[in-house]
Amino acid sequence: MGTVIIFGLIALLALYGMVRSFREKNILGILFAIGTFAVFGWFTFMTVYKDGFPTGTH
Repeated sequence: MGTVIIFGLIALLALYGMVRSFREKNILGILFAIGTFAVFGWFTFMTVYKDGFPTGTH
């Protein structure tokens, strides 16, 4: 479940990169940020939806 936390952080960084790329009008950065956010964000969302939020205990 640690992977979900790491992928969630990557999705948040991709969201930040998307906003920054929009401000700078960087088309390639926007495309990569959207793709990264879509892949990692969807994986994180579906994992939390199916298995629940990781608690850190066994």
